[in-house]
Amino acid sequence: MVTAGTAIAACTVAGAPAASAATPAQSTGNVSTWINQSLEIMHAKGIPGSYNGIYRNLMRESSGNPNAINNWDSNAAKGIPSKGLLQVIDPTFKTYHVPGTSWNIYDPVANITAACNYAAHRYGSIDNVNSAY
Repeated sequence: MVTAGTAIAACTVAGAPAASAATPAQSTGNVSTWINQSLEIMHAKGIPGSYNGIYRNLMRESSGNPNAINNWDSNAAKGIPSKGLLQVIDPTFKTYHVPGTSWNIYDPVANITAACNYAAHRYGSIDNVNSAY
């Protein structure tokens, strides 16, 4: 069962490339644009998800702030705070990063796409996530 306040968990994948330290993105655009750009990439890569599923989770996790960071939960206490629109931790972002997107965890499209890739592997789709994950 997924419990409230739980950030995206990390999974270990051998050979996953290391990402450089990310800094907050100077984002241009808006939530609708970022979701639609992510959906285009996701559909090309076979990652399931819908606009409504992404939007619902994104608004719950960050209220649409691409530079959101959680500095108070158990992940933050371990030094790996949840970051970005869908509150992804660094190990999960690195593991589920989608080629063709930025390696910056704060990049809205990269964050959404990696989180949806993770959700697809863990829950079948971001559409199946209805609470903090």
